[in-house]
Amino acid sequence: MLDRLRDRPAAALDLDTYLADYRREYAGGGVTWKLDRLQTLRKPGDPSWEAFAAGDWARARELTEKDRPRADAMAAKGGEAGTETRRIRVVEHPVSPYLQWEMQFLRMLAEAGQQIRVVAAAQVGRWEHERILPEVVAVADRALYLVRHDSSGKAFGAWRIGDRDVISSSLIELDALFRAGEPLLEYFHREIAPLPPPLIHP
Repeated sequence: MLDRLRDRPAAALDLDTYLADYRREYAGGGVTWKLDRLQTLRKPGDPSWEAFAAGDWARARELTEKDRPRADAMAAKGGEAGTETRRIRVVEHPVSPYLQWEMQFLRMLAEAGQQIRVVAAAQVGRWEHERILPEVVAVADRALYLVRHDSSGKAFGAWRIGDRDVISSSLIELDALFRAGEPLLEYFHREIAPLPPPLIHP
């Protein structure tokens, strides 16, 4: 089902509408799933990402660490009022500079208790004969979003799918993928921590 989500009927939402819709659904409780597939994204406005994109790895790391309270708050929120977040991060090797940067924040989320697992690109290969999987966010069995990015990798909105049968089938596949993944902290300390600073050409 994950490979056919782009072909399902969906409502197009701009970024602000998507975020508002997501927050409303999230408030209803349940498990929120996130599947991160793209290996390079742009996060303009994020101070750490801006430093990373400018080639200042030390400053990017420093700013990420200063963001630890936000990571703690995100993880804590995911354990309140019957909510839970399970995140799957697909990784290709060699690891992209962006992913090396993103992993620094994901590590803090995992340290704060958020459930994050890493899967290799080969583990989603059976769904990717024609195209890579979309970036997926699912809130319980109520809503499923396909996050939309422009050609530069900047998010600009989402497609919202409300068909319960489609969502249910997708959740089964997401759960199986999550169970097959490796805990993020184990992966981080083995594969990411030893890497030299990424080479960025501002």
